[in-house]
Amino acid sequence: MDESQRTRYSRQIRLPQVGEAGQQKLLDARVLVIGMGGLGSPTAMYLAAAGVGRLVISDFDRVDESNLQRQIVHAEASIGESKASSARQRLLALNPRVHVDAIDYELDDADLDEQVEAADAVVDCTDNFTSRFALNRVCLAKRTPLVSAAAIRWEAQLSTFDSRHDDCPCYRCLYPDTSVEGATCAAEGVMAPLVGIVGSIQAAETIKLITGAGEPLRGRLLLIDALSMEFQSIVLKRNPDCADCGSRQGIDTA
Repeated sequence: MDESQRTRYSRQIRLPQVGEAGQQKLLDARVLVIGMGGLGSPTAMYLAAAGVGRLVISDFDRVDESNLQRQIVHAEASIGESKASSARQRLLALNPRVHVDAIDYELDDADLDEQVEAADAVVDCTDNFTSRFALNRVCLAKRTPLVSAAAIRWEAQLSTFDSRHDDCPCYRCLYPDTSVEGATCAAEGVMAPLVGIVGSIQAAETIKLITGAGEPLRGRLLLIDALSMEFQSIVLKRNPDCADCGSRQGIDTA
């Protein structure tokens, strides 16, 4: 870490739970963010600002005018552009010393396996159950922590699924029925600041995972109701009969 970096990240370094050692962990880290929409925008921006050394961002969609109400990593000039490319430009403008790899196609199969295995943490900012279930399975197989969230209308939920800890549930423990169909923001709407709140929390969870600071949302589900501005944390236990993680052996690295 050079003097410019010490100055740039000085407010984080002052935190006793981070310090120079924690900041160096961030600089050395690689994070995969899937989805550069409402959640991925604030998540990626705060991770870049915090000094995560390499961000791999993935989105196969293009910027639409209806995205701009909440997807703050994009601008009006980005309409029609690949979301991955648009986000990369904004993130590099925010912090030119962060390496940003933009993937403008849908990650699946071997490509997804490779990217998850290389990452220190994966952030699920997708908008559909199919992608979330697929990410969950690969993160389990690679033992890569997964920070997953969803937001619609005025409500949101978030948890951290970390298969390095044997008692930690996985995403399918929360949703055992893979045939479930979720509501969409296009059909139901979503309040713009809500995704900013949730994406910021996803970034905070990721930073905690990398630095070892505090207690991540392992085994807990955070529920947010922005209309009443209430936050509720409920215990989420691992399902021993879970089709995805039920056969997991003892691999607790804590």
